[in-house]
Amino acid sequence: MPSSFFSFLGFASEREGWFEEEMSKTMEGLCSLLYLTLVLTIVFTLHTQIAHKLLIGHHPLHLKKSPHLPLRFNSGGTFKILQVADMHYGTGILTRCRDVLASEFDYCSDLNTTGFLKRIIQSENPDFIAFTGDNIFGPSTHDAAESLLRAFGPAMDSELPWAAILGNHDQESTMTREELMSFISLMDYSVSQTNPPVDDLSSVAEGDMTKNIDGFGNYNLRVYGAPGSHLANRSVLNLFFLDSGDREVVQGIRTYGWIKESQLRWLHSVSKGYQGQKQDNYHLEEASVCAIPPALVFFHIPIPEIQQLYNQQIVGQFQQRVSCSSMNSGVLQTLISMGDVKAVFVGHDHTNDFCGNLEGIWFCHGGGFGYHGYGKAGWPRRARIILAELEKGEKSWMGVERISTWKRLDDEKLSKLDEQVLWQ
Repeated sequence: MPSSFFSFLGFASEREGWFEEEMSKTMEGLCSLLYLTLVLTIVFTLHTQIAHKLLIGHHPLHLKKSPHLPLRFNSGGTFKILQVADMHYGTGILTRCRDVLASEFDYCSDLNTTGFLKRIIQSENPDFIAFTGDNIFGPSTHDAAESLLRAFGPAMDSELPWAAILGNHDQESTMTREELMSFISLMDYSVSQTNPPVDDLSSVAEGDMTKNIDGFGNYNLRVYGAPGSHLANRSVLNLFFLDSGDREVVQGIRTYGWIKESQLRWLHSVSKGYQGQKQDNYHLEEASVCAIPPALVFFHIPIPEIQQLYNQQIVGQFQQRVSCSSMNSGVLQTLISMGDVKAVFVGHDHTNDFCGNLEGIWFCHGGGFGYHGYGKAGWPRRARIILAELEKGEKSWMGVERISTWKRLDDEKLSKLDEQVLWQ
């Protein structure tokens, strides 16, 4: 045969080998692409369907959003606090209301509590929100973290600084009191603390006692002077938060919790630490600047002495027996001896919303806020507002001159009532 024919066969054979090689490379590329697609599909599925179930509350992790700190009076010389007592939040729309009018019941749920909180924040425009316990009602939720996120949702959405303490019902679900406070402290815009930091003034005054302090949610927040004033870098108002516990057994009888001796020692030492600092700096500033800053205290369960106010002059309504502990741990005596505490704000008794004076210190109930907590049909849920005002000097804002309070009702007009001056 001609040589050209054999040359053609060689070319064809070579061409076939090249084609097979290219096909092999193509198949390898397709396999790699399919493998990569399979891996990405698995990763996506894990992220969207599985990973979120491994996290508390079924929510993905994210960095905490923090408020502008430190807490301070605004340029108008005021600092307004919204007290929210006893939200008793459950799971949301499926959690029914208690003690409302029959005409309201079919359409009432936790969403009414959420709506009230949104309205009051928008109306009063507070500088700070204080939640004073029983934020969630443990027996009504199978996921404490999820309920906390929903209950505090409006506060986080407002981007205002807020703080919370625990009541006697918060831990009755899926988290311990320590876990609850830790979780709350990590929520957006929360300035809550599980317990005092080791570098608190207590460690200077009486040694490091913070490791042995009872409860979870004992801490102090300092409120600084107005921006641009000569008190802008000084604390002019102190906010103390205390864990009053949940339930205890005393001599075989079940009773409510109480504030323990270790907590009172810490509280007293922090107060004395501030007073010592003011005395040390007295020669550097005028007397009005160095005056001991007033303090407000927040806890959930009222102390036994509040029962005495039933037969005394009060502002507001005393409609139920004070549900306090059978133990008297000396809270009132400690607060009196401190000298800086002007008012105490509690919750727990939902149909009590009065303020009364004991030994020069005002004790005020918040009144029931949440619709899943017990109340009184026809008696609107309510919130308490606390306003601290600075003294106006010749050139700048001075220290706190006046502290007052009032309530807002969850009615059509957010009615305001019982305004009362607590200190001036």
